[in-house]
Amino acid sequence: MVKRIPFEYAVRNLGRSPLRMVLSVGGSMLVVLLVLASAAFVTGMKQSLRVSGSERNVIILGSGSEESTERSEIDARTATIVAASVPGIQERLNVPYVSPEIHMALTVQLKEDDEHGELAVLRGVDSRAFLVHQQVRIIAGRAPEAGRDEIMVGRLVAAKLGINDDALPVGGQLWIDGRPWTISGRFEAPQTVMDAEIWVPLTDLQIVAQRDSVSCVVVTLDSAEFEDVQAFAAQRLDLEITALSETEYYQSLVRFFGPIRVMVLITAALIAMGGVLGGLNTMYAAFASRVRELGTLQVLGFRRAAIVLSLVQESSLTTAIGAILAVGLGVVVLDGLAIRFSMGAFGLIVDQNVVLTALLAGFVLGVIGAIPPAVRCLRMPIPEALKA
Repeated sequence: MVKRIPFEYAVRNLGRSPLRMVLSVGGSMLVVLLVLASAAFVTGMKQSLRVSGSERNVIILGSGSEESTERSEIDARTATIVAASVPGIQERLNVPYVSPEIHMALTVQLKEDDEHGELAVLRGVDSRAFLVHQQVRIIAGRAPEAGRDEIMVGRLVAAKLGINDDALPVGGQLWIDGRPWTISGRFEAPQTVMDAEIWVPLTDLQIVAQRDSVSCVVVTLDSAEFEDVQAFAAQRLDLEITALSETEYYQSLVRFFGPIRVMVLITAALIAMGGVLGGLNTMYAAFASRVRELGTLQVLGFRRAAIVLSLVQESSLTTAIGAILAVGLGVVVLDGLAIRFSMGAFGLIVDQNVVLTALLAGFVLGVIGAIPPAVRCLRMPIPEALKA
């Protein structure tokens, strides 16, 4: 049986050089924090697109515009025709869950004299939008009224515009299409793309866009099935429409932004690799100063494998401390942090899978950072090590 070095030996070695320990913990914390931030970014983006869709909702779009509601354009009568033609649509007090909507991107300015505004997604809706999008909840003020130049802003609109949240109070103003719009209310739709949108009365946005059509119609099904709406769209060739389940539509967006997620992960992996290489240099310098100690351990009868195991334990303890600090910092600072992308925004999500990924990265960093320099130092013959 191989004689092992007690675990307490690795623990005591942590305090032998406080400066080295602080540097090692700090370096591992930064690497793990980067991995955690990247995983939270990918998770937040995927979650915001996945949660935005409802399994019972169907989106009716213009034919050929299945990948973007902003490019779609259909007859404004479609909502009324769908409600009358497809039985089994959910209703409340004889009001069908059929929401005609306009989705478009416009430049939004905080003040009239702002030279550069920010592109934001505007959604033209009426009261039926609150029936089909049940994730939306008004948290301040009220819904905008048509004909009064009023808007309602999502919780992440301030982050999308790059301003403080206090700059968008109820009763405040944003400049759209060269004129001021009063903020009548604020809403939230957690972990959805709607959280970063500006909602405008449908007729008002039609006037701004100078169009009498709509982008899409969102329908909530009750006893009807998706195939029923799909059959209706196929039969009404005059409307030139197609039907997609809302979950399928947002899944297509997840695939569209797949390259961005891959790029983020590759960037994080490259920087983490740089951190590992830096850790190798640090650990080699630390172990090189302990060559005599390592030689003495071999004279006392400890095999090289046992010494490498002890050094790996010591390194893993150091990186574990850094990983725990990084996870704590990530939960406090990064969780829910708004990130802008394209014309929207989403919040970072630090869930159990992200935490597990970060802790695993810390463990791998501790093992990989210790084995190569330990093996290199132990290759030295014992007499030379004792004279070092």
